[in-house]
Amino acid sequence: MIVLVVSALLLFLPDPPASAPRASQPAAPPGAAEITARAAMFLLSTQDSSGGWASDTGPGISALVLKALIQEPTIGPEHPAVKNGVAFVLRSRRDDGGIYSAEGLLKNYETSVALSMLALINSSETRPVAAAAQKYLKDLQWDESEGKKRDDPWYGGAGYGRGARPDLSNLQYMLDALRDSGVPQDDPAYQKALVFIQRCQMRGESNDQPYAKGSTQGGFIYSPANGGESKAEQETIDGRTELRCYGSMTYAGFKSMLYAGLKKDDPRVKAAVDWISKHWTLDHNPNMPDTRSHEGLFYYYHTFGRAMAAYGQPIISDARGEKHVWREELLTKLAKLQKPDGSWVNDADRWMEGHPALTTAYAMLAIQAARGNELAIER
Repeated sequence: MIVLVVSALLLFLPDPPASAPRASQPAAPPGAAEITARAAMFLLSTQDSSGGWASDTGPGISALVLKALIQEPTIGPEHPAVKNGVAFVLRSRRDDGGIYSAEGLLKNYETSVALSMLALINSSETRPVAAAAQKYLKDLQWDESEGKKRDDPWYGGAGYGRGARPDLSNLQYMLDALRDSGVPQDDPAYQKALVFIQRCQMRGESNDQPYAKGSTQGGFIYSPANGGESKAEQETIDGRTELRCYGSMTYAGFKSMLYAGLKKDDPRVKAAVDWISKHWTLDHNPNMPDTRSHEGLFYYYHTFGRAMAAYGQPIISDARGEKHVWREELLTKLAKLQKPDGSWVNDADRWMEGHPALTTAYAMLAIQAARGNELAIER
């Protein structure tokens, strides 16, 4: 996993596309409103004079914070702090349609989270910006226009920016943004992405790359590029050395498969669910090496929340048959980790998770997914 220091022109659609109907809104876990309200007050109190949060890092963190604030029932898009924040993010709009800092190191991430946030506003000012951002993100995807054919391991993926090596972390944020902004499920971007996502899954029956041959893990790695890469390194399974699957990328791949239209009974989805059941935990990022299992933990919670909301099953059984009400478990865990001032901070300060604006936004968005801001895809 990597640092997120951040989320023909298509018609911008603020609501879920007709091709991806959603279920009715679930009941919010008890206490969710109180926890996110305290977090929102913390974020409002820490906005800087530019209108952003951690504004020296670019628009990404601010866009994540703004999405969380806009989704709070007591705040919303018309709050003065939100309007100031949106103006800050829009100052990073570029002529190519992207929304990113002048340094341009995280063009995909920053544009993606900005688009997800702008989709919630859907005003006359933001609609053309969002449409341009959609096109920009699609143009970042590796496909025939860059000379990549379907048999290339990079095909369908996306990286930090144009020409960058693709990975599942960048790709999942791009797909989040396209879905959040109403790009319909039958759009070619999703189907190209599915080729790449499938190659991130350690499942030999559906992954045509040499590193996955014979594998039955079912979880996901970071990238199929350059012979395959896992941030969890390798492990020995039944005498075989394989790239090691881990939680944050497995939930990223699982969610992205659902966004791309795979159904719950698809063998690839079932294999991912089986891995999730075998590695169920919210105490750490599952199957990462012990010394690194808390790095990127709030990124994991955010990805977990969106993925489970998309899956739409309120209860998951683990490998021992124990049933888990995931919404309640997520809320309980985050309530326990919340600081007295309403923020969250990761003591394992990597990928900027020692910055309370980022981790508080991640936690809020995870809880909001659990309480129904992210609704299930009907399958």
